Amino acid sequence: MNKRLAPAYLLTFVNVLGFAILMPVLPFIVEDYGAPKWVYGLLLTFYSAFQFLGSPYLGGLSDERGRKPVLIISQAGTLLSWIVFLFALSLQETPIWGYALPLWIIALSRILDGITGGNSSVANAYVADITTKEEKSYIFGYLGGIAGLGMIVGPGLGGFAASSSWGYSGTILLATGISTITLISIFIYLKESHPIENRGQVKHKSLIKSIFVLKRIREANAGQTVNLIFLLKFIFSIMMAFYVSTIALFLIDLFEFNEQELGLFMLIVGVFLAFNQVVMSKLFINKFGPAKTLIIGLGLTTIGLFCITITSNIYLYCAFYYVLNLGLSVCFPTFNSLLSTHADPQHQGEVMGISESLNSLALATFPIAAAGIYQFTSYHVYFFIAALPLLAFIIGISKFQVLKR
Repeated sequence: MNKRLAPAYLLTFVNVLGFAILMPVLPFIVEDYGAPKWVYGLLLTFYSAFQFLGSPYLGGLSDERGRKPVLIISQAGTLLSWIVFLFALSLQETPIWGYALPLWIIALSRILDGITGGNSSVANAYVADITTKEEKSYIFGYLGGIAGLGMIVGPGLGGFAASSSWGYSGTILLATGISTITLISIFIYLKESHPIENRGQVKHKSLIKSIFVLKRIREANAGQTVNLIFLLKFIFSIMMAFYVSTIALFLIDLFEFNEQELGLFMLIVGVFLAFNQVVMSKLFINKFGPAKTLIIGLGLTTIGLFCITITSNIYLYCAFYYVLNLGLSVCFPTFNSLLSTHADPQHQGEVMGISESLNSLALATFPIAAAGIYQFTSYHVYFFIAALPLLAFIIGISKFQVLKR
């Protein structure tokens, strides 16, 4: 394995870990401060919404200034966000506009983490810089597997730290320590991958202007193939936003899982997700190529989403869920592989930034609507969710010659 990829692997792991480590803790923090459950969803939305704003800005900045300085600055911002979070837990519960002061400061920390969390696009651009076309097809699968590992390890670490004598502060201190180690590792070990002669001149945009995604895509002028991938990625991201926001509710209603049983199920899902992204996605790409693999992944995702609604038998459900898991697993790395292959090397960061912002836009916009629709329609919402990858599948088939260029 290329040792130069180690910092990118670490950064990918820590980015996911930082999100996952809060999963078993943040709902209880919100409850302890007397806030309704929707505040928990709002705090998650803050992260994705501001990641949507920051991702293209950081990606474009890395095209002009280089990957390493942007990664250092963004990781320092993430570290600062954990310090702010820790400070919030030490404050008195003084009510401001109906909510405890610490919750407002926690919201600020999630905003700060989100706006600097766009370093995922820079990390992807870094990987694209130092890998060959053949390597790109499976290296992004490794990154997906590492992200899956973060989702497995994160909740366990967060819950374990919170159960210590430090309480919630233990979780945040752990996250602060991990972020500090990552920052030092980037500073010492990461070598600049984007030399001055390859850097393009970037027209700087304000963060507010980053909201206009379609305008950014037009200004990027990345070509027909990249624009098609953007479209497929956005449809896929909307599907993921609906899926992530409802799957836990669906599992609880279907199997009457308690917290421990749900956590065990998600652990198993995470293990298979990591395995499929590291091993199965590489096998698919080597046999079929990235474009055809993406089409297959969208098809498997459609079938899996539909089939998990037709049984309440846990064993049959798990078999159907594996089909869904495999479809998602081969799609995740293939999007980035195709983008990195077709994007102009001088604008890898900007293209990856737009890709991440499309994902963040979906995660910032649709979760509340998804939960509301599920409340009224139950599992029937999955018929709509399954229609989204089916739509992307149909578009991909109709434009396959463009996609495989």
